[in-house]
Amino acid sequence: MLYLASRSPQRAVLLTRAGITFTVVDSTCDEETVDFSDPLVLARERARAKAAGAVLSMDQRADKPVVVLGADTVVALGGRIFGKPADRADAVRILSLLQGTTHAVHTGHCCRRVDDGLRHEACEIATTHVTMRAMNRQEIEAYVGSGESEGRAGAYAIQETGDRFVTTLQGAWDTVVGLNVAMTAHLYRECIGQWPTGYRA
Repeated sequence: MLYLASRSPQRAVLLTRAGITFTVVDSTCDEETVDFSDPLVLARERARAKAAGAVLSMDQRADKPVVVLGADTVVALGGRIFGKPADRADAVRILSLLQGTTHAVHTGHCCRRVDDGLRHEACEIATTHVTMRAMNRQEIEAYVGSGESEGRAGAYAIQETGDRFVTTLQGAWDTVVGLNVAMTAHLYRECIGQWPTGYRA
């Protein structure tokens, strides 16, 4: 059984589309307290912390093997890291920096098996390079005004109308959305020896 340590509707949709059976569980992790200057390390360690935080709430009911999944997405450009915008002004700032560039989107994945007090952890990072066309200030402000930037790493949603700003992708589309489903399935299998229930490769 897979437990998703995330309230992200995007991640839930991706798992559902892949046919994977899962349950959403809360994590005690405050991701803002996990801070690293390397975007790859940041994505991995936040994913690990989210999974570990959820495991704390799972211990009382893990009477059979379960896998807890934590995930985190960050955007990186030229040594700078962009997470979720703090507000609309921050979203405008982020998009003003990302427009007209090729930037990296890193999604960290961490699966933790829990049963009989035993632990097994498998973590991996998926990276997709996104090329975004040039955008003027009016376009950026109109997009941010739609509310679509809220709660999105890099302040855009490629799975919604933000895709009109993207010209090319090098890597998996779902990594940019927030969860590489194929990677998730392989990590689950590494932890428990079988594919997730319902998974359609």
